Amino acid sequence: MKLKSVLFVMVIGLLLAACGPKPADTVVTQAVPAEPAATEAPAPQPPAEPSAPEMCMGAQPGDELTVMYVWSGAEEEKLNAIFKPLVDTCGIKIVAESTRDAAVVDTRVQSAPPDILFWPSTAPVDLYTDKLVPLDTVGAVAENYASYWVDLGTKNGKWLAVPVKADIKSIIWYSPAQFEAFGYKVPTTFEELDALVEKMVADGNVPWSMGMESGAATGWTGSDFIQDILLAQQGPEYVSKIISGEIPYNDAGVLQAYQTYYKWASDPKYTVGGAEGTLNTGFLDAIYKPFASPAEAMMVKQSGFAGGEIIKQFPNLVYGTDFDFFPFPGAKGMQGGADFMMVFGTSNATKAMVAYLTGPEGAANWAQVGFDLSPNKLAAGKYADAQLAKKGEALANAAGFTPDIGDTIPAPFGEAEWKAIIEVLQGGDIQTALDKAAQAQAEALR
Repeated sequence: MKLKSVLFVMVIGLLLAACGPKPADTVVTQAVPAEPAATEAPAPQPPAEPSAPEMCMGAQPGDELTVMYVWSGAEEEKLNAIFKPLVDTCGIKIVAESTRDAAVVDTRVQSAPPDILFWPSTAPVDLYTDKLVPLDTVGAVAENYASYWVDLGTKNGKWLAVPVKADIKSIIWYSPAQFEAFGYKVPTTFEELDALVEKMVADGNVPWSMGMESGAATGWTGSDFIQDILLAQQGPEYVSKIISGEIPYNDAGVLQAYQTYYKWASDPKYTVGGAEGTLNTGFLDAIYKPFASPAEAMMVKQSGFAGGEIIKQFPNLVYGTDFDFFPFPGAKGMQGGADFMMVFGTSNATKAMVAYLTGPEGAANWAQVGFDLSPNKLAAGKYADAQLAKKGEALANAAGFTPDIGDTIPAPFGEAEWKAIIEVLQGGDIQTALDKAAQAQAEALR
């Protein structure tokens, strides 16, 4: 157990340091209620609110609920707004601890575990399997989640983690006005995407804006793009087996994806500046190019956060007219990030929170507050923000979900993957680069 704890701390600490915001000091706070965002009821006859006794699951005013999570600042305020209806109805006192330090989590779990842990991966499921409480024994509603979400949180036949928050990466941003001007239609299959790219080139337009430059993390946008190609050409199970090491990184399917990516990312007819542009353009600068005047490219593949960056750079642009997005065509599953809820306590307050977040009220409030996406099926139709509503629909229609490869694999493998992408764009042999990455994969996962 001690060895596994050390491994968890090392892996999660590296993940958060590389891909998340700068780690903050641990802060213990009393959750402060905040008003949830108001939105018009999407259905003419919404379901009646549950009575207080039903919602509270036996919890009494003043009962304490201890929770740990990574969020702080504005994100923590949104979480408090989601908690507020339950807190107001039941009088539960939430004692929250915010930390991104895996060592702090491990120390707490080994001594005085929180009632509920929210964490940006299912890693705690592997480490604390015997300490976690099966979710179906504390009020969680499995039927409100796609089966692949339940599978991700299940170990040894026990459902131990459920996603509460998700962000999707398998999307492409474009200008509807530009598409209309050139007579382009949004593709729905990978074959249609490939044909559209060729049509754009034939018209003298540059299809893609790509940019990988991100300091020590240069390479992550290429990894994301290749993963979406893999999801289209091979599917989510294939990607999951790359992450687990069951499929080596130099497999023929990976080679095929790299060949597709290289064609698009290295030729100036297909992407702004060719290989040099892909390697040296900052990832934020790449987002702007399809929406500049005049447009430098027709499309950019980037995560959900791109919409906010477009508005910051071009405040006069209108979502749905000047900029929009569509799911990566043909992808048989979504890639992205997710935060999971895991439970150590069995108190009535714990059960009330679990039932609330996995039920209709929690789903609706999560969507209305707009704290990214809720994987809960019952959030559909409840989003107040148009972009989130469309992203939520894309997630709901996904046949599967795979975590971002770069955010999930051990650091030595992840670094080798980024190096392989850079080496290929610099003119190196694809198979040779993949062989090196596959060796790092085998060593990191053995």
